[in-house]
Amino acid sequence: MASNGVQEVFTVPNILTAMHTMKSGDSDKKKVAMDYLGKFQKSKDAWTATITILQGEAEAEAQLFAATTLKGKITYDLATQISEADLPALRSQILLLLKKFAPGPRPIRVQLCVCLAILAIQMQTWKDVLSTVVAALGNDVASHACILDFLRVLPEEVTEGRKITLSEEELQQRTGELLSDNAEQVVQLLINYAQSSAAAATNPQLFECITSWLREVPVGRIVKSTLLTAVMHGLSDDRSLQAAAECLGVICRETKDVDDNMETIQTLLPRVLELRPRIRALVEEEDTEGFKAITRVFADAGDSWVLIIARQPQHFRPLVDALLECCARDKDRDVIHYTFGFWYELKQYLTLEHYIEARVQLVDVYSKLVDILLEHLQYPQGDDPNQLDLFDGDREQEEKFREFRHQMGDALKDSCEVMGVSECLSKVLSAIQVWIQKYGAQATATSVPHWQALEAPLFAMRAMGRMVEKSESNVLPQIMPLLVQIPVNNEKLRFAAIMVFGRYTEWTAAHPEFLEPQFQYIVSSFQTESQEILRAAAQSFKYFCVDCKHLLGSQVDQLQIFYDQMLDKLPDPSKEELTEGVANVVGAQKTEDLYRLLKLYCDPLKNRLMAKANVAVDEKAKLDLADHINLLTRFVQYVAPYLPSGVQNPAVTYWQEVFPVLKTILENFIDFIPICERVCRCWRNMVISYRTAMTPLLGPLANTLADGFVKSKQGCFLWATSAILREFSEDREHVDETITQNIYVFFEAQALNVLRTMNDTPIIELPDVIEDFYRLLIDALLYYPHRLIPSQLLPPILRAAIHSMSLEKQEPVSAVLHYLRDLLMYGSENPAVSGNMSSATSAQMRDIVKQLLLAQGEALIKQTMTGMMFTFPRDCFADGSGVLLGMFEILPAETANWVEQSIQMLPAGTVTPAEANRLLSKIREKLQGSERGSSRHIRTLLQDFTNTYRRRYVAPRDGLGHLEATRFHFEG
Repeated sequence: MASNGVQEVFTVPNILTAMHTMKSGDSDKKKVAMDYLGKFQKSKDAWTATITILQGEAEAEAQLFAATTLKGKITYDLATQISEADLPALRSQILLLLKKFAPGPRPIRVQLCVCLAILAIQMQTWKDVLSTVVAALGNDVASHACILDFLRVLPEEVTEGRKITLSEEELQQRTGELLSDNAEQVVQLLINYAQSSAAAATNPQLFECITSWLREVPVGRIVKSTLLTAVMHGLSDDRSLQAAAECLGVICRETKDVDDNMETIQTLLPRVLELRPRIRALVEEEDTEGFKAITRVFADAGDSWVLIIARQPQHFRPLVDALLECCARDKDRDVIHYTFGFWYELKQYLTLEHYIEARVQLVDVYSKLVDILLEHLQYPQGDDPNQLDLFDGDREQEEKFREFRHQMGDALKDSCEVMGVSECLSKVLSAIQVWIQKYGAQATATSVPHWQALEAPLFAMRAMGRMVEKSESNVLPQIMPLLVQIPVNNEKLRFAAIMVFGRYTEWTAAHPEFLEPQFQYIVSSFQTESQEILRAAAQSFKYFCVDCKHLLGSQVDQLQIFYDQMLDKLPDPSKEELTEGVANVVGAQKTEDLYRLLKLYCDPLKNRLMAKANVAVDEKAKLDLADHINLLTRFVQYVAPYLPSGVQNPAVTYWQEVFPVLKTILENFIDFIPICERVCRCWRNMVISYRTAMTPLLGPLANTLADGFVKSKQGCFLWATSAILREFSEDREHVDETITQNIYVFFEAQALNVLRTMNDTPIIELPDVIEDFYRLLIDALLYYPHRLIPSQLLPPILRAAIHSMSLEKQEPVSAVLHYLRDLLMYGSENPAVSGNMSSATSAQMRDIVKQLLLAQGEALIKQTMTGMMFTFPRDCFADGSGVLLGMFEILPAETANWVEQSIQMLPAGTVTPAEANRLLSKIREKLQGSERGSSRHIRTLLQDFTNTYRRRYVAPRDGLGHLEATRFHFEG
């Protein structure tokens, strides 16, 4: 195995000095100290050094670091650095340290408890864990705290600590020995402790311990014992309220399978309802944390028993009313969000025909909930009725309030489904009418009294928009005329009205008599100086144009004047929304009018583009130019008429006039990436929108893309190439064979250019190029497999892919792995090819891929294993294991040997011979077996091995030795 270099010696004084250095302000010294401590934590010296620090009188911070390091050593290095004969001595040392730190500090004590729990999991010969720990720690008060901490962490480490190097079978057996076999003994220990004193009965640690063991102990056992009484008593004690509430909530959650826990639920329901008077008391005492804790209990009970509530609505109505009371009394909006999940889950049942009776009985609850939500949706009241900043400049608080309102909007949608949309909208209408009656006459050009009470129902209406059918004709025809009268001098109200109009454009399209006043309200809003209003108006304008484009055809020429006037005063995102809107209207017009309309709208954009290009000297001006290109792209996307083959497309005719302008801009700014990307995006969308109608532009476009990549080395040119490759493939209709041949030649030229670039430039500088290249190759494999696979380019493309896997960036690695998985499919019995390929051609390609893998498979497996153990981003693991699976399916014996060779190259001491032999023997066992799916079992084995290895070790700082990726060379 590869050596990691000379081991460094670590002494306690040096370790403590390094820790002290970490507190200093010298960044260079801190970096050296951090590096030293990182190496120390992985060294064998860490075992004795950490115990020495913990046995001594070092400061608490150093001792906590030592305890945390010891936990890491036991988790990751126990199997490789401590012999089985030395495990009892290590256990004794930890027990002595626990006795020392039993009085505290608690963080150190907890870390040592975790150390002991992890050791207990791995020390399989230790059978009497519980009795040993209790006997060793003694019976004083401090020891009780220590035992409770150990009992709490043990189930957590067993069930969640998947970093242990045991096999699944060993872990399953150990879980039974440590948890299931000890469950009854633990319950009795906790009962005895709770009865030992008044202080013990309300000790938060007791409730934390019960919570932890509820995963292992049947919930009915706890509910029938005196522990439930202790939990209820703990809810009345300020010291233990939070822990007891969490415990009771978990008890309720453990009864979620209501049919299996009916007796337990019937016992719990009256005990939970006993807490209802506490709601009012805690609110009056202004005990926010207590109010939160009690609300969580009711919410947990409601979430867990929602099915039985739907079955027995009368019996469980008090629980539903308690949740509603929590919402109603939550004036500061601290707890209502805990109930949202319950209202959603209950709605899911009540809207089923089977529970129609429960829906009838509980519909009034949702009606009251809507009233409560309408009140909570209101902005805070300020001293000044015209004040719009009601958060005293605290933007974080305002943003939290806005986010919270959207959550309440979801609860409103739930209410809509239960009550019916018209009933919910009626409440909105009523709230608007109430405001008009009370304050409408008092509104002036400078003041809108109590605007919060008007804005809230507008927000609610916007939130309900998705629920409203286009056919709704009872309430909305009454509301819409009121909304166009909303005072425009109040920014919040105007914003709310604009957003409502934008949300209901589909309804307006079905009721065109309401279009004109709404559209004029939106258009007039562009005259404001408020950026927020401008953004809202642009967004709503877009939705009007998209949904009402056929109704706006008569105004298409006037819209251009408005568009041209407004464009320059808008922020960039709003420019794109405005452009998308008018482009949709233009795209809906008659085909014979499209060329004229494109010239009308886009010639001014083209002229702006040329003017901006002439003055684009600094980066800001160049970025402005790049963003302006996007506006033309919007027209390309949305003005795309469907025409029969052979008919001249008027849109393409116009874009032929624009193409030279874009080409000139690209050539002049070839070194500025954003402009390259925007131009390529525009051209790519042309190909996608107009497909084979782009044939007249194909030659100059292909030449420009090829030249652009050679000069810029940017992946966007490959991205645009992929669209051409796809749209002009042989599978497409109405594509001349000569064109497909020329397109493939163009692709090969691009591929050659990329390989030469990868030969000349380190791949770490080319992540975007690699990503776009292999996405292009995925398309080439799909549409031209019979050309690419026999090509002389395939071997260097695979070599480049293997080399590219050494990158540590998700996007390029993911693209490479997707390409490799697709390529491997052509070497399998089920290639991803279209049905018109002959079996002979398919067999020929399979043989070519197999021969290629025999030649490069060793390097491919080594780099894939290295990636999964050291370098791959987490989201690439599944695709990495997919490559391994594909290799085992095509070349099982050879792949097994290559995996073994890769494991032998791992840094010395990181994998024991026993671990390596266990993995390799299981792989061979699966290969020799006749059961189906053996390759998938091997994939799982390798995933588990590489995941465990990766958690235990990081890549050595001095490199990966034999696993290091070699430099890519290409001589083509």
